[in-house]
Amino acid sequence: MSADGFSAAPPPGARPDWTIDQDWASYAPAEHEVWMTLYARQAELLPGRACDAFLNGMQALDLHRGGIPDFERINQELQRLTGWSVVAVPGLVPDDVFFEHLANRRFPAGRFIRKPHELDYLQEPDVFHDVFGHVPMLTDPIFADYMQAYGQGGLKALGRGQLHNLARLYWYTVEFGLMETPKGLRIYGAGIVSSHAESIFALDDPSPNRIGFDLERVMRTPYRIDDFQQIYFVIPSLKALRETTLADFSAIYERLAAAPDIAIDAMEPGDRIFTCGTQAYANAGGRPAGR
Repeated sequence: MSADGFSAAPPPGARPDWTIDQDWASYAPAEHEVWMTLYARQAELLPGRACDAFLNGMQALDLHRGGIPDFERINQELQRLTGWSVVAVPGLVPDDVFFEHLANRRFPAGRFIRKPHELDYLQEPDVFHDVFGHVPMLTDPIFADYMQAYGQGGLKALGRGQLHNLARLYWYTVEFGLMETPKGLRIYGAGIVSSHAESIFALDDPSPNRIGFDLERVMRTPYRIDDFQQIYFVIPSLKALRETTLADFSAIYERLAAAPDIAIDAMEPGDRIFTCGTQAYANAGGRPAGR
């Protein structure tokens, strides 16, 4: 969860690293009720749709207990499993702050939760998106390593002026990634698993393209921030994703600097196609997609 740019002074009440206290005791009963409503409908929907690593993480962290999770409680199990922790932040943080946290196995999460009338769409990520969507995958050692490597790579990308390329990798994996499994395609991206509507659209709708993951292809493809995706990239496994990211990106960045973007709805000759989408949804104008 980041905002463009290098860090300025943190807002009042935040520490130098932009963290704040979650202040779990201050949540109102109505706020806990929103979490429980969102959790219940996703817990019913996601079996058979989300990947095993995500479903296992949901169980390991016991995310339905007592409403909005207390970060101190879930961090005990998260630390034991992969050495990660969740830290509260006041909202979107600068890129360098975001990457620094990831590189040190800390996931920045907003502490506020959406209002009851915002269950299906929220413009800024809240604690449900950040914790329910992202944190279960951090219980998986392979994905946890990937996220740390991404943070380390982000700090390097800032210095090269090619953050837009790396941001696409995050978007199409951490936020909106699909995985190939023996039982079919499964979701692991936080932007999908935290959205009831996109959990269905990403796997079932004939509109979007679904193609095999290729690092440079992903980094040349723009994305949509205000609607369902027009393309989803499918990884063969979490291990393959991690190994790709551990490589040195220097030569890749040099090639990308001279390579044009690929249109968001385009299919390329080398694409491994799972679904050649109709693009009917996007062509009809779409509508805002929920987190």
